[in-house]
Amino acid sequence: MSELRIEHLTSPEIADALASGMRTAILPLGATEQHGAHLPLSVDSDHADRLGVLVAERLGDALVLPTVRLGCSAHHLGFPGTLSVRPETLEAICFDCCESLAVHGFRRMLIFSAHIGNYPLLSEIEAKLSSRLTAELDVVAFADSAAVLDAWRTAVADLASQVGGHADVAEGSIMLALRPEAVRADRATPGLAEPMDDALLARVLTGGVKAVAPNGVLGDPRGMSTDLGFACLSAVAALLAEYAAARYRPLT
Repeated sequence: MSELRIEHLTSPEIADALASGMRTAILPLGATEQHGAHLPLSVDSDHADRLGVLVAERLGDALVLPTVRLGCSAHHLGFPGTLSVRPETLEAICFDCCESLAVHGFRRMLIFSAHIGNYPLLSEIEAKLSSRLTAELDVVAFADSAAVLDAWRTAVADLASQVGGHADVAEGSIMLALRPEAVRADRATPGLAEPMDDALLARVLTGGVKAVAPNGVLGDPRGMSTDLGFACLSAVAALLAEYAAARYRPLT
C-alpha cells in the first residue's frame, strides 16, 4: 500500500488491508512542549508522525494511527506554551485505541514515543493493557531511551557528544529534515552539557528541565543538518522495527 496512515484511508480500504494480512497497528506518541528558542513545540509529534510511517514500511504488515500529540510533559511546564496530560490520561487513550482496533481484527499493536517523558508510562503499559483488553491483541511498547540516544550518537558521528536528548543536534537535525521552515537556526544555542543517563533523566523528570537547563536545551544543537536528521530518523526507525519484530508472538 502506498498510504499507511489510517486517518487517510477509507474504512473499506482498511478492511481490505486487514483481509490481506495487515494485522499490525502502530500508535505513535508525541508531545506539545518547549524545545528551546530554535525549535517549535511540535518537534516530538512531527518526529513521531514520520517514525510511524518509517517503521510501518519496515514491518510490512502495519498501518499507522494518528499521533497522540499531547504527552506527559509536566517537567517542561516551566516554559510557556507547554501542554501536559496526566499519565492516566495518556494510558486511557492508549487503551481506547487498542480496544477499538482489536474489535476490527488487528492482532498486534506497537506503541512508541518520540518524547522520552512518556517512557515511564510505556515501561509499564504492556501488562496493564493486556490485562484489561476484552479482545485479543499483542501489545508491544518500546521504552528504551538509552537505545534511542545511542542510535542518535551513532548517526551524528563526530557530533555525538552534543546529543543530550532534547532540542540538541539530533532533534534539530530531524526537524531540518522534516520541516526546515520551522527551524530558527539563528537562535540555536547550547544547553546543559552533561551526558544523558538515568540519574540526569531522573533529575529532569522530578525537578523540571528549567532547573538544569534554563534555555530548555539538553545538549548542543550546533552543527545540525538535514543529512544528519535523515540518518537519525533511519537509525531509530530500524531500532523500533527490529524491537517489534523480535517481541511479537506469531499470529495463529
